[in-house]
Amino acid sequence: MKYKIAILRNESPNDHLLWVKSCDKRKDQIDYDIIDITSNDWLSVLTNKDYDLYLTRPPGLVSIFKQLYDERIWIIEQILGKKIYPSFQEDLLYENKRLLSYWLKAFSLPHPATDVFYFKEEALEHINKTNYPFVAKTNIGASGIGVKIIRDKSEAEKYIKNIFSLKGQKKKTGPKIFKGNPIQKIKKVLTQDGFLKNRISEYKSMADDKQKGFLIFQEFVQHEFEWRCVIIGESYFAHKKLVTKGKASGTLQKSYDSPPLELFIFLKKLKEKTGISSAAIDLFEQADQKYLINEIQCFFGHSDPFQMKVDNEIGRYRYINNSWVFEEGDFNTNESYDLRLEHALEMLNSK
Repeated sequence: MKYKIAILRNESPNDHLLWVKSCDKRKDQIDYDIIDITSNDWLSVLTNKDYDLYLTRPPGLVSIFKQLYDERIWIIEQILGKKIYPSFQEDLLYENKRLLSYWLKAFSLPHPATDVFYFKEEALEHINKTNYPFVAKTNIGASGIGVKIIRDKSEAEKYIKNIFSLKGQKKKTGPKIFKGNPIQKIKKVLTQDGFLKNRISEYKSMADDKQKGFLIFQEFVQHEFEWRCVIIGESYFAHKKLVTKGKASGTLQKSYDSPPLELFIFLKKLKEKTGISSAAIDLFEQADQKYLINEIQCFFGHSDPFQMKVDNEIGRYRYINNSWVFEEGDFNTNESYDLRLEHALEMLNSK
């Protein structure tokens, strides 16, 4: 008996293709359909067939489609009672820094102090008594997009004025020519039909998606790197994202030092407390190996084909028989979608 799976694509013509690639590798186990969840008839198409599992890929470029996706997968899980992967909680937190700040506080998890303001006067009062520098973030924006370090009061006043004006706060976007692997970028342009056209359309949509009416201020944490940690089921990974020009996100500068076991102890406790089991967690490391959670995203980029090295060997950590065990091997194939699908199927089998 094969699993019947629905891949829920978003407005991007490419975001769901890695799910397709993973499912194609398991044709002996899986029959799948691709459903455009952004179309008007999405619900009638989706309920026309009964699926065992719904694989999601929430968008992370513009607010309107992120809201659309969240609302519709809420219907799928909460009203129709269907199984989605990643979980609704993980999808909802994806590219929603405002919600993440509430979530971290509600769970009493360590994180940089974060304030969300919906009133201009309250924000202006805050900058009279806060410490500088601090970080301003747009609600949506990966790879450092929408992150600005505010260094003095005049800069803060200008930022607040823009947010609470008709024009709003724009995000800097466009091609990152000098980041990543140029050969891979050229290959995508030459081999993927419509890649360049779609990418230009995405940049335009991001430029038009201005944040208005609320703002997010976060405590600036002095750091030389962030730990990029990954949990997918029982697999744990970690490497360092190095700081360039004050930021680690989006720089693509990494170090693959062997991570300390205390890091994985922290991640395991986080998983047990919150139920997060398929996500990247970015952490600031403080004195005495105390960690602050900066970001949580259920989908994340892979500029390298692996996520961790220990003693120069790629692999993963697992917690087996009350101890942490390193397993050598390539567990992040297809940008970790293969491992995600394996985890999703294991969850189906266990139920």
